[in-house]
Amino acid sequence: MGGVLQNILSIIVIVEYIIGNFVNGFIAVVNFVDWIKRKKISSANQIITSLAISRIVFLWLQFLNWWLHEFYPDLLMTKDMVEMIYIAWSVTSHFNMWLSACLSIFYFLKIANFSNATFLYLKWRVTKVISVTLLVSLVLLLLNILLMKIYGNERISEYKTNMSCSSSSSDSTGFTRIVFFMQIGLALIPFTVSLTTFILLIFSLWKHLKRMGHNVRGSRDASTKAHIKALQTMIASLLLYTTFYLFFIIYIINSGFLKRNLIVSFLLVSILMGCPLGHSFVLILGNNDLKQASVLVLMWLRCWSKGVDSLDP
Repeated sequence: MGGVLQNILSIIVIVEYIIGNFVNGFIAVVNFVDWIKRKKISSANQIITSLAISRIVFLWLQFLNWWLHEFYPDLLMTKDMVEMIYIAWSVTSHFNMWLSACLSIFYFLKIANFSNATFLYLKWRVTKVISVTLLVSLVLLLLNILLMKIYGNERISEYKTNMSCSSSSSDSTGFTRIVFFMQIGLALIPFTVSLTTFILLIFSLWKHLKRMGHNVRGSRDASTKAHIKALQTMIASLLLYTTFYLFFIIYIINSGFLKRNLIVSFLLVSILMGCPLGHSFVLILGNNDLKQASVLVLMWLRCWSKGVDSLDP
């Protein structure tokens, strides 16, 4: 029974991995083709394209990590292998989180309406704000890797000193816990940024509706529609990221149980791969160019399937 369940869960993870690569690859290709045609690309599409590419890399690393755990667990019994995998995982997850935060900042500055001088200054220089945010995130990434190397080595040395029978698996477990706790702390920064911009965007919409007098015509103006569309995208994003990080924290607290339980372990991998995938679908639905391209692809697939069916005897 356990073998059958493991095979079913493995198939689900593989399907999720394939769909994730297809969806994010679709986003990157559509924006790249549009860039070639128009000889320019908007700041929002630049962020979305970068996010899609980083998620493809993230999916490959997550799939590789799952594959090694399932079929070659002995390779993960050394501290060096675990360190290499988690540094790569930290880099890709870092860009996933910060590019999403940059997208939230972009929507907020482009759509929100405030008379505050600081807000207007940032609104007029939204491109520079995004650039500075990414630069700060790179500094935090380098700091994260540095602390990972220094503090991880120190803690593992302590484990070896304090444990009468230290093993390579205990080294990898100690390092993994350190990395995870660092990731949670650093992940709170972009999540807080996204949450703050979301709250401010709600406040901006409330002020706008109040200014319009809550009448029917006012509730349907372009500014209101832009507010609501951005809020829908950010609500879905925050829900997905909240699910991601809550399960991530549960994994750290109950790491021993998760390693012994097949179903819970599968849920971890599924959420780690599924949340970015769900957000990619949200981005497609929230972007007119991507939405139109996806409709064209679906229509082409439908016509192609009908053509194949007509050729069948």
